[in-house]
Amino acid sequence: MVPRELYRLLRCPTCFSRDLAVMAEGLICGACSNTYPIHDGYIDLMPRQVHFNYVSKYVAEEEHMAEELDYRDIAPPLLAAGVRNRQLRRMLRFNKGDVVLDNGCGNGRFAVWNAGDVGLMVGSDPATLYGDEALRRVALAQADSRQLPFADQSFDKAFSVDVLEHFPRDVIADYLRETARVLRPGGLFLAFSNTRERSPIQPLIDVSKRIGRWFVRRGVYDFEREARRKSDHIKALESWEDVEAALYAAGLRPVKVVYWNSLFTSFVEHVLMKLGEVVLARKRGDTRQAGQAGAGGSNGTERELVARRRIRGQLRPTSPIYWALKAITLLMELDLWLFGWMRTGPYFVLAEKPISWR
Repeated sequence: MVPRELYRLLRCPTCFSRDLAVMAEGLICGACSNTYPIHDGYIDLMPRQVHFNYVSKYVAEEEHMAEELDYRDIAPPLLAAGVRNRQLRRMLRFNKGDVVLDNGCGNGRFAVWNAGDVGLMVGSDPATLYGDEALRRVALAQADSRQLPFADQSFDKAFSVDVLEHFPRDVIADYLRETARVLRPGGLFLAFSNTRERSPIQPLIDVSKRIGRWFVRRGVYDFEREARRKSDHIKALESWEDVEAALYAAGLRPVKVVYWNSLFTSFVEHVLMKLGEVVLARKRGDTRQAGQAGAGGSNGTERELVARRRIRGQLRPTSPIYWALKAITLLMELDLWLFGWMRTGPYFVLAEKPISWR
């Protein structure tokens, strides 16, 4: 069900007209006559007759990624995603009347986790790999961030999690410009992404990575699924100065930055959770899915998916596993509290659209 409130924000993504009519076949633009189908839970608002040079692998390989990502079930905000979400909430400070855009929402998990704290949560993404709960709770638009289907000054706040590192510079410029356009003057934008800068405590962080590689060499687990997920990371903004320049060029003024020096996070992700996945998968007794990581790339990926599904099935507030993962999430969050002032690659930046923006 597409909420009525979404229609009031829309403009034609092809000709930019606001002369849109809701018909049986979908939204029809009175100016250019293009039709935008309304599906179960989202509207196809991709621009028509427009060619973009860059296409994300999530769009070009959507059918394959649907199998790889295990995207339909949305778990509670825990571990690294939980740290991201808690920091997002601290920096954006949602209000009940806010109209908010998750620009590049993926399966919509961050939008789902925060939908109950705002007036309207909108998610946009060119790939339709939306989670089931997102289809129910978020106003979803299949859209390209270079030509958003929203009217000027439609949103109070916007955010972007794990998006900018995928884009070349020209796409980043268009993405930020469009985000600024749809924000109201005084509106806030939060981005989490990565540059190529190394942490001053990188030698300590790398200890966990070396331990992880030791287990990989012995066939205990692997990182193949994670490597494929990050295979299209470009990190075109190589330094914090590049990030600042890109924001200013789009008409956004950075007001706060918190860096993520992943000392505790690295140990959790490279050692603790990977060993936990091995134990959970083997308990299932499924030798085909929970085989040794060294026996083949697919076995490691399947075992990881088996473990994650088993954990998701037990993530209730009364479950010991839930509270164990909650504690680990807080441990990972110490990286922000202790080292958030120290420049490194991963960063959270809060930017404002100035009142005088044109």
